[in-house]
Amino acid sequence: MFLVKLSITIVLSSIFILLSILHIYWAFGGKWGAASVVPTKEVKSEVNMPGPIGTLFVALGLALFSVVVIMQWFTEDQLPFTFLIPFKNYGIQVIAVIFFLRSVGDFKYVGLFRKIKHTPFAQMDKKLFTPLSGLICILLLILVSLAK
Repeated sequence: MFLVKLSITIVLSSIFILLSILHIYWAFGGKWGAASVVPTKEVKSEVNMPGPIGTLFVALGLALFSVVVIMQWFTEDQLPFTFLIPFKNYGIQVIAVIFFLRSVGDFKYVGLFRKIKHTPFAQMDKKLFTPLSGLICILLLILVSLAK
């Protein structure tokens, strides 16, 4: 079980850090991949990119998700501050719910039950974003079960 927990922790932390770095890149004006990461109504419609502050906020959240995953390796006594204990105990479950909801989607633009299916975002959502969200959710739930 040690190797399974270690592998899942490394995979999840790597995913969260890489996604965080990508959001930082976009916040500072990077264009790679940006055309297909924001939902649109029509195939040729203009993409309104979120601003740098919002994008940096997402990057920070993803980096913190990585920290919460790594915290699963520590006992409550090993955490440097007692206020971190709830994040260790419940944070991983909250993150799993977030990615479950992302996988299910909003029933219009994102997720398994999206109605708009032919835009560049919808194609990437089908091929990458929704499966990745589902995988993250499943790996988080496995990590929670291994912690008990």
